[in-house]
Amino acid sequence: MLKLFSHPKFLPVYSGTVTIILAFIVFTGAKKFAPNASFDQITVHRINVIEPNGLTRMVISDNAEFPGAYYMGKEYPRTDRDATGMLFNNEEGTENGGFIFGGKKDSAGVTHSWGHLSFDEYNRDQTLVMESSSDGNSRNTYYVLNDDDRPYSLTPAYSAEWQRIKAMPAGPEHVAALKAWHAKYPGGIINRAYFGRDQDKSVSLSLKDQQGHERLVVRVAPDGNPLIEFLDGAGKVVRTIGATDK
Repeated sequence: MLKLFSHPKFLPVYSGTVTIILAFIVFTGAKKFAPNASFDQITVHRINVIEPNGLTRMVISDNAEFPGAYYMGKEYPRTDRDATGMLFNNEEGTENGGFIFGGKKDSAGVTHSWGHLSFDEYNRDQTLVMESSSDGNSRNTYYVLNDDDRPYSLTPAYSAEWQRIKAMPAGPEHVAALKAWHAKYPGGIINRAYFGRDQDKSVSLSLKDQQGHERLVVRVAPDGNPLIEFLDGAGKVVRTIGATDK
């Protein structure tokens, strides 16, 4: 055995063999042979759905591990986000919708419940929303269609500045900061259509023009009386059709 170790050809052969073995391990490891798996149950705090290139496309998470906001493949903090559910990202790794839900009874014994599903315009805000929320005996459930007329993307800098203003205490400084914010970032969400159950227990369908002005409202009041209203661009009712009108 000692003669084998001292043989002049031993070291080159040994080195070559080790190199081949390491190369095989690296190659097979890089290919990530991962067979499909089947589970009866799985318990997790968070699931990240990613593309082969590592881009996060969807996150399913509890409240403690829920992500911030994604922009161009990178996650940024959202101090104002308190959610449980799912977050959707587009092919560039930017948030474009989500589904969140929750419910609890507060210290005063008042019950609260909420559910929200939305999809966003490219690099902007929610253009399709389905939501239901209740606070005690007050409940609102609706579908909403929006336009987002902002000529800019909702970047991490935009989000951070908005979070800072939202966290400010009420007062003159907050009012001034909010005014400066709207001057710096003009435009925003314009509601174009609403269908839902309102807090007064009525149900209504509201259709609006490109400026967000109501032009047609179909409503069934809490007492059951139906009504159709036509409005002009200034919000004035120009025609009304009730249940007894012919």
